[in-house]
Amino acid sequence: MSKLAIRVKGLSKRYQIGQRVNYRRLTESLTGMLAAPFRRREKQGDGHFWALKDVSFDLRQGEVLGIIGRNGAGKSTLLKILSRVTEMTEGNVDLYGRIGSLLEVGTGFHPELTGRENIFLNGAILGMKRPEIRRKFDEIVDFAEVEKFLDTPVKHYSSGMYMRLAFAVAAHLEPEILVVDEVLAVGDAQFQKKCLGRMSEVAKDGRTVLFVSHNLAAVAQLCTSCIVLTGGQITYAGAVPGAIHAYESAQRTTATTGSWQNTVADDGTQEAYVERFELTAENGQPRDTFANSETVCVRIRVRVRQRQELLKVGFELIKASTVVWRIHHVDTVHPMEPLPVGTHVLTCRIPPHLLNLGEYLIVPQASIHCVKDVMKMGEPVLRFNVQLDPSVSSFHGILNERNHAGVIFPLLQWDAEAVAERP
Repeated sequence: MSKLAIRVKGLSKRYQIGQRVNYRRLTESLTGMLAAPFRRREKQGDGHFWALKDVSFDLRQGEVLGIIGRNGAGKSTLLKILSRVTEMTEGNVDLYGRIGSLLEVGTGFHPELTGRENIFLNGAILGMKRPEIRRKFDEIVDFAEVEKFLDTPVKHYSSGMYMRLAFAVAAHLEPEILVVDEVLAVGDAQFQKKCLGRMSEVAKDGRTVLFVSHNLAAVAQLCTSCIVLTGGQITYAGAVPGAIHAYESAQRTTATTGSWQNTVADDGTQEAYVERFELTAENGQPRDTFANSETVCVRIRVRVRQRQELLKVGFELIKASTVVWRIHHVDTVHPMEPLPVGTHVLTCRIPPHLLNLGEYLIVPQASIHCVKDVMKMGEPVLRFNVQLDPSVSSFHGILNERNHAGVIFPLLQWDAEAVAERP
């Protein structure tokens, strides 16, 4: 059995809701500390929120642990505590080896330093000697594809360049433990494939990987085990297929039908705010069941506060653990201008005779491309069903979901042409 890499025991993290930072004089701080034992003890839960509660697990060298759960489940908080970015409230964490973290784009980078200087800076933060960093330097630069801009301050990098270099440094400087958050979701498909391949290599080298992602296909491909976090607690720990099943079952249970209204207040800090999300028929009536001969209209009402060239609003369609597609309003035949300041309703029409029969989950998305998610809410999930239209004639009309494989069920045009036999 391989050696222990991480041991987490009774880990909890509590935040104070609405807490503000107050800067006080030293005498005021000392007075507060002395008076603290005599204050009335706070009632449990008054003005507090437990982001994590009594989380425990062991992870051995060479294992790849997937961590999945809805937004706000505590995934990022867990990784920040393991990476020593955030302090825990209760519990113990034992790490056996150096840890390299990629929690957000350019974690640990200094914007005024060049790409070259940041590689050496991050290596030093990881506790590596200069000769070790030099040995990996060319490999990092090749992976990140930033050779032309190596001596340019990273504040001038595009978000994609920033991301590539940040991941290359975290993955190549040989930490015994690699921690990767959902940040990879903002990269393009080719970059994600490259990163997943690199993480597989890291695991094969006997190092340990913690991987947080909403991309269940990537979790299934990469991870050897998985935990599901729900409300800051582990609700499943074990094999990856079982974790994915538990997560999707919970999604179906909490998914709403027809329409969803954002209950998280707009605090004015984001470039865009998604107000409403609904599925309708062509006549605008909310629906949760559609015939396969009908058009499914996906409508997203969004308030744009700041004109942003790279703003993308769209949705992800999921069927039986498979992402059917992830699409945004800019993915269209006719180029669209950036959305101006104001409120807009974006409508995407899924044409008839495209989706297979069965149940679908659909999740809205809004982000600044390759930079950040701009939606402030939980994880809204709408559920709808596609049923067979009995009025559709021909052999197409007698097929059903059981004997027609695949996630799409297109009604395609076929031609038959008689060919004369040769004598």
